[in-house]
Amino acid sequence: MARMSERAILPQRITVLSGGVGGARFLQGLQRLIQRTTATSQITVIANTGDDIWMHGLKVCPDLDTVMYTLGDGIDTDRGWGRKGETWHAKEELAAYGVQPDWFGLGDRDLATHLVRTQMLDAGYSLTDVTHALCRRWQPGVKLLPMTDDRVETHVVITDPDDGQDKAAHFQEYWIKHQAKVPAKAVVMIGADQAKPTQSVLEAISEADLILLPPSNPVVSVGAILAVPGIRDALLATKAPVAGISGIINGDHVRGMAKQLLEVISVECSAAGVAELYGARSRGGLLDAWLIDSSDSAAVNRISDAGIACQAVPLWMTDPDATADMCQAAIDLAHRNA
Repeated sequence: MARMSERAILPQRITVLSGGVGGARFLQGLQRLIQRTTATSQITVIANTGDDIWMHGLKVCPDLDTVMYTLGDGIDTDRGWGRKGETWHAKEELAAYGVQPDWFGLGDRDLATHLVRTQMLDAGYSLTDVTHALCRRWQPGVKLLPMTDDRVETHVVITDPDDGQDKAAHFQEYWIKHQAKVPAKAVVMIGADQAKPTQSVLEAISEADLILLPPSNPVVSVGAILAVPGIRDALLATKAPVAGISGIINGDHVRGMAKQLLEVISVECSAAGVAELYGARSRGGLLDAWLIDSSDSAAVNRISDAGIACQAVPLWMTDPDATADMCQAAIDLAHRNA
């Protein structure tokens, strides 16, 4: 950890590329750091929408909602997703009618968000405008942007346990129904090649003073954002340093299914493996700096040799203050190597 005299002043404009649970907890720590230092930093979040799904006629945006609920103090902290104080009467009634799919549950409180979103989309509003409207209710303290207003869906090619045949399943089916335990063979971002980043997303990258890649899934969270044409080029072109934080600690993911999906794309499940997947900006990749956990300190030289400034610090996000320390370390490392 940097000494007090080495600590960088917090940048004014910070842009974060975020997935769901891990990204949201990281953002809580970043907000705590801003509070502790009495800085006036402004955070813009570019959130993954590849997890989005149409369910029972409603547009569901899991990562957008997880960030919004978490920062707006509406999240169920035990689950890490969905509303606190949730009830499940609608889900039970759908099950009584035999409506499929029965593996994806929408809570009663959560339904209101999806109803409002769907009605606004049907009325012609963009997903960016809808997200802005929903955030007026939650006041998350960040500018929350979907990675694109276009429809992008992450699918995983799996071996169906029912008939042994390969099929492309929506990511939510792979993760929720199958719990990432069935053999997976490929990850496909449906619609990504035709999607476009919004002007707000491009400005959030080009005008930032610092860009952070939190410990979100590098394949289906950050990876989905990077799959939208124009975003990777914007990251390469921005004058802001780009610093990332490893979500892989001691050879495994902290939660989720990153290990399984890294294997699918033939990337070593390690802090160094993910750093090399992103690559060094000086060599056409994305990263200027990369934080890894103290338990992975032996990988510092390997990552440094790949052209990425690297430091090993504690990365377990046990509470907002521990996460704030981690954020400070990322900012310090980026500042020293800008």
